[in-house]
Amino acid sequence: MPEKKPDLLQFLLPSDAPLCLLVIESLGYLPRLRAMFPAATLYAVTLSSEQEETYSGLDVVWENLDYRETPLPFPRESFDFLLGEKLAETVSNPQDILAGLGMFLKPTGRLLTSFENIRYWRVLEALLEGHYWAVVRRLFARQDFETLLYASFYKDAFFIPVTCAAPVDLKERLLQAGFEDEEDLETEFWLVDAWRSSRQVSYLKAQYTPAIRRRLVTLLRRIEYGIEAEKNTAALWHLVDEVNMTAGYLSAFVASTVVHTAEFYEVLRRHSEEGRWRMIEKYAL
Repeated sequence: MPEKKPDLLQFLLPSDAPLCLLVIESLGYLPRLRAMFPAATLYAVTLSSEQEETYSGLDVVWENLDYRETPLPFPRESFDFLLGEKLAETVSNPQDILAGLGMFLKPTGRLLTSFENIRYWRVLEALLEGHYWAVVRRLFARQDFETLLYASFYKDAFFIPVTCAAPVDLKERLLQAGFEDEEDLETEFWLVDAWRSSRQVSYLKAQYTPAIRRRLVTLLRRIEYGIEAEKNTAALWHLVDEVNMTAGYLSAFVASTVVHTAEFYEVLRRHSEEGRWRMIEKYAL
């Protein structure tokens, strides 16, 4: 039996959480997504309604439209995951599409997609023979797609190659011609996991509500700039107790929020009880 190629679900772990997921056109993922996320609200966008009956037992909310031409009819920041293969290949402006899709992701949300590699050996072989078959599609190099994602306001991107070995003679010919990256040469397409926030920031955002995070940011900034330092230091420790915040989480939030960390920790040290300071001291060094 041939080895199964990796797909977009390689990026996900099963969960019983009540997540909100959107699949665009790649309807074959729906049964496995339902199995992986039994408590999720599952949406699907497709141009044709013909396949809806095939997936009728999966409790899917359907929208029939062309995502390339019609805005999605969902509130902003609706989805934990948005999944669809090759979403940027047949669009007139890939940045507009990717940035637009990102608006429907929660601050901790992720876009899972893929693209065909323009540096794949079959593409290069066809070019050597005078052919370029991707007339109505866009092919990307990994570096170009990564740049496109960051220009579309994603903060992190992770890639998995799906490979196919090149003929030895062609590989040697291309490597001798200056093609340095053998893995890229044999990557047929790339799977992409694009995060709306960086992985660290996503972790921080996922732990507490926006209201609690706003309180925390306000207190940290006031302490950083010495504004009513004693009062705001006491309020910070009260918040830590109120939500059972760990020292590790607090220090990570400080690192992602505070600009003048040395000054912040000095103010915090001066206005904290000794036991409190010991809780955070190792992170301030």
